[in-house]
Amino acid sequence: MKKSIQKLLLLSFVSFFGFSACEQSYLPKPKAYNRIDLPESEYQVLPDTFPYHFFYSKYAELSRDTFPKSGRYYINLFYPNYDAVIQITYKDLKKPENNMEELLTEAFNLTMEHNKKAYSIKESIISIQNQQVASIAELSGEVPSQFQFFTTDSTTHFFRGALYFNTANKNDSLRPIIDFIKKDAIEMLNTLEWKY
Repeated sequence: MKKSIQKLLLLSFVSFFGFSACEQSYLPKPKAYNRIDLPESEYQVLPDTFPYHFFYSKYAELSRDTFPKSGRYYINLFYPNYDAVIQITYKDLKKPENNMEELLTEAFNLTMEHNKKAYSIKESIISIQNQQVASIAELSGEVPSQFQFFTTDSTTHFFRGALYFNTANKNDSLRPIIDFIKKDAIEMLNTLEWKY
């Protein structure tokens, strides 16, 4: 009888470990980013009703800025596939209410407002093809605007843009789209011409 109990215990022991060894443990998988397929960049000409001229993405929809305080030549370039917009503001420096120093200060302050949430703000000056320079700011972190820029001829025109997304996605997951639209913004700056 003692041997039967030992055999039974041994069989139970082996069965217990045999079945538990076959059991799979499922762990939650880490979050992944969505696959983003981006098209080849294509550009079109801005309509001839503005004091400036440039090429902008064929994937963007052009509309006037309807914010009550927006100026006559403020526009939005909306990317419907990415729920993103480049907001363009334009100031005529010949008008007495448009002071160059104040506009430059405002542009830098609008960028620095993101300092609370930004991991870093990389500012640089680039040469653009109209014999001028543009100031660009690339912001990292969970900030509302990841890319901002401005340029001026210092006597007549002041042109500023900022990229915004209407989504709650983390900016790390938006990085390919940010880079795609940033390329479009650089093309815009490189093809920018003043009309009068």
